[in-house]
Amino acid sequence: MSANTTLALIPHYRHLTTLPAVVSAMRACGLPVLVVDDGSGADCHDALSALRGNGTEVLLLPQNGGKGHAFKHGTAWAAQHGFSHVLQIDADAQHCFEDVPKLLAQSAARPAALVCANPVYGSDAPKARRYGRKITNFWNWLHTGSHDIKDGLCGLRIYPLPATQRLIDTAHIGNGMDFDNEILIRLYWHGTPLCWVDTPVRYHQNGVSHFHALRDNIVISKMHARLFFDGMARRLGRRR
Repeated sequence: MSANTTLALIPHYRHLTTLPAVVSAMRACGLPVLVVDDGSGADCHDALSALRGNGTEVLLLPQNGGKGHAFKHGTAWAAQHGFSHVLQIDADAQHCFEDVPKLLAQSAARPAALVCANPVYGSDAPKARRYGRKITNFWNWLHTGSHDIKDGLCGLRIYPLPATQRLIDTAHIGNGMDFDNEILIRLYWHGTPLCWVDTPVRYHQNGVSHFHALRDNIVISKMHARLFFDGMARRLGRRR
């Protein structure tokens, strides 16, 4: 796989202060960029439109539907334009840009694999994020019966597009904060090999978070329940 078959896909919702740096970093890695704006509103359109050109495209979705909603629109666009892989990266600039070439190298060596960043948290990481990761890791152990899933929540990954698009077209995958974990588990169930790259995650002092504790924890709990019963059905089917 050469780098020009990989598209950097950035789901975006009202992160205009950090988005240009993310776009610039992906272009510096030699990647074409697609920003999928998830209904940020008309007041953001001028700034988003200014990013177009020089290898960067912007899709403006009319309504906010969640990160997964934006990702699905992005993969459909990527498939239509002949890309083989999409590199998903968050718009808040928390990911380590310097490690993107490491992910690209792993993807080039194993083009069928889902290449995932394994976040290494520093002292600036909120305690809620650390505890949430431990809870998610426990659930993912139940879903897979293994410790193959090192992290279910990090939004820095390279997806093999054919397998990903087939899954999106045929399976229910959440559109909100449940998306990153659910698509990872379902791709694993369908036999997509995984590759992990350790990378630090930065938390900016005045960073903007769109996580809503009550609403999104309910969404995530429903996702784990859905995966648990789907996984149980899969195991029963194999036994029969």
